[in-house]
Amino acid sequence: MGIIFSFFAVIALIVIVFIGVQGANLHYLFGVVIPYAAFFIFLLGVIYRVLQWGRIPVPFRIPTTAGQQKSHPWIKTNPIDNPFTATGVFIRMAFEVLLFRSLFRNTKAELRDGPILSYGSTKWLWLGGLAFHYTFLIILTRHLRFFFEPIPGVIKIIESLDGFFQVGAPVLYLTDLIFIAAVTFLFLRRVVIPQVRYISLAQDYFPLFLIFSIGLTGVLMRYFLKTDVVGIKELTMGLVTFKPVVPKDINIIFYIHLFLVSTLFIYFPMSKLMHMAGVFLSPTRNLANNNRAEMHVNPWNYPVKVHTYEEYENDFRDKMKAAGLPVEKE
Repeated sequence: MGIIFSFFAVIALIVIVFIGVQGANLHYLFGVVIPYAAFFIFLLGVIYRVLQWGRIPVPFRIPTTAGQQKSHPWIKTNPIDNPFTATGVFIRMAFEVLLFRSLFRNTKAELRDGPILSYGSTKWLWLGGLAFHYTFLIILTRHLRFFFEPIPGVIKIIESLDGFFQVGAPVLYLTDLIFIAAVTFLFLRRVVIPQVRYISLAQDYFPLFLIFSIGLTGVLMRYFLKTDVVGIKELTMGLVTFKPVVPKDINIIFYIHLFLVSTLFIYFPMSKLMHMAGVFLSPTRNLANNNRAEMHVNPWNYPVKVHTYEEYENDFRDKMKAAGLPVEKE
């Protein structure tokens, strides 16, 4: 049910653009107003979520670990998977954010005939996730050429490396192909694997359909449908300089692409996609595991009257002696 709802939700978004631009001639609404609103909602939404997470107190050290904790000098420790210092935490976070280390280490478990618990590799999931995120990053970086004049040299270098093979004209970017393939793989994984399909909800399928549609419309716009690149550049530069202008004769496919991107910006702060910022605030990742070296006390602990053993023995010494229990004082 979630997959059907998500699919038709994206189709409905595309239909809205067709009706608004082709039917009602709302070029300014879809070319200026909605992108501005989406950007500010994205910005304020991300700031709000980060501040909300930042206000949550973490009185205890609860890092997830995958190696030997630091203890006695003669026991070899794992300073990355079980960091003891801030440097170890930084290295661990760098591996996590840049290389998805925990996903690389992850394994799948299956119960087979016997019964036998069998473990297998999930490196394809790690590779698909890595390909998706890095190609997305490169594509976003390439799109910055529409927002700068002149275009920075670093963006030109990225474009030249991405289109190194120069297959056809316009130049075929490898990230476009890899990005579409990676999104398709992540979607098929949710559909084909029964255990993943069982726990997948609409909020899992919708961003996949939305991102795939963004990639598909971008590919169509670049390689198959004629698009006024000069007009698009004029529109984006007007947005950046807060002097918006909507050139004529921009293909409808551009407005569909822009509206889907705006929808992703609006949806981002309220979705699971916020893990992009949440990973830096996760206490299971950003804390050093020094529980054996330092005493961490809950700051909310209020004074509690305790009954010490000495007081306990004074109250029940006769009964303890009668029962044959040892006592410290006769």
